[in-house]
Amino acid sequence: MSVEARKPEGIGFAAVMWLASRFLVLVAMLGVAPLLSAPPGGIAATADLSVFSAWDSVYYEKIASLGYATADGGEGLVAFFPLFPLAMRGLMVVGVPVLWAGVIVNNLAFFGALVVVYQLVANRHGPGAARWATAALAWCPFSLFGTVIYSEGLFLWLSGAALRAFERREYGQVVLWGGLATATRPTGVALVGAFVITAFRERRPVVAWVASVAAGWGLLLFSLYCWLDFGNPLAFVAAQRFWRPASGFDWRGWGKIILQVFLGQGNVRAGMLKDPWHPVLMVVIGILGGLLWRFRSRLGEVWYGSGVCVLVVLLWLLAGDPLVNGVAIFGSAYLLWRWRRELSFVVVVYGFGGLGLILASGSTISLGRIAYGILPITMALGVAISRAPRWGYPAMGLFAIILVSLSVRFAQHLWAG
Repeated sequence: MSVEARKPEGIGFAAVMWLASRFLVLVAMLGVAPLLSAPPGGIAATADLSVFSAWDSVYYEKIASLGYATADGGEGLVAFFPLFPLAMRGLMVVGVPVLWAGVIVNNLAFFGALVVVYQLVANRHGPGAARWATAALAWCPFSLFGTVIYSEGLFLWLSGAALRAFERREYGQVVLWGGLATATRPTGVALVGAFVITAFRERRPVVAWVASVAAGWGLLLFSLYCWLDFGNPLAFVAAQRFWRPASGFDWRGWGKIILQVFLGQGNVRAGMLKDPWHPVLMVVIGILGGLLWRFRSRLGEVWYGSGVCVLVVLLWLLAGDPLVNGVAIFGSAYLLWRWRRELSFVVVVYGFGGLGLILASGSTISLGRIAYGILPITMALGVAISRAPRWGYPAMGLFAIILVSLSVRFAQHLWAG
């Protein structure tokens, strides 16, 4: 590992990014959201810890309080992997309330993830790329789920630590961190696959093969638990049907997303072109984008860059969540492919493996959030921005704006990813 990654400023930069971005989330959820009236389909937010609990948070709280077998929902709850609620339970045993336990575990783990991504990227690409990757992880709109009662922060930290250990060839730690990661989220299995493939390709010693396979011990123990309690070692797979009824690539869902982007969500929902302005504005934005590209040399960097930023914001305002979800998946795949020769092999394989699991999940729900949990995507983004840093500042600004929007929506129990 390079000396740079060991310097205290790596931890210091991660701390600054963590504090600044989490402060923005807190202001949005505890300061802004309670001032707003209840939106259609949502609730009026209150300035207390309840704003951090919505959607999947409720299931983690039930598991932490009652366990899988006794919690309401029964076998369907095993779709949620055990390490995060177990960590919450550990704090609850010493008297910490369940809401506080979830918030504390996720936020501390998210800080650990920021430190790990800095060290991973700095070791191979230098401190500049490491700072951008850390900033991207902290300010990405889906970093909201590193603060509320979800398992994203914990999984990012553990999977990052496992990747770091594998690249350092510290195989005892590969087993430790990899096992904990596979006990946190289903996408942890892509991590084990990446280790095995990389060990084969790089002709690593037998100990690397053993550690790569043994890194799945968390998943194995959870499977054993499911077998003993529910009579099915793959109960966590069957439980996915409660949330994602089909499996395989969701052609219909992706087709709907594409139509929503270009025709508008209201038009798709109505099954007819009730609002012709949406597709018209999409065409106008497309034409303006083409003109910007055509005359970019005449406009100069400042005007060209400003124009691109304005069009991106307009696209987001017009197309909203469907556009964000589409970019999260296919934009991530492009980043990994574009920088595949600069990223380490294990990082690239894990990144594509994780995206493959998402695409094969049988649903288009929560695409952006789940993709955010795959650390190589953020690493690729950090490398990309470090090559053209002038784009990094407006990108982080747009991230911050969407982060505030998602934070307010989550506090109001509206869908935020």
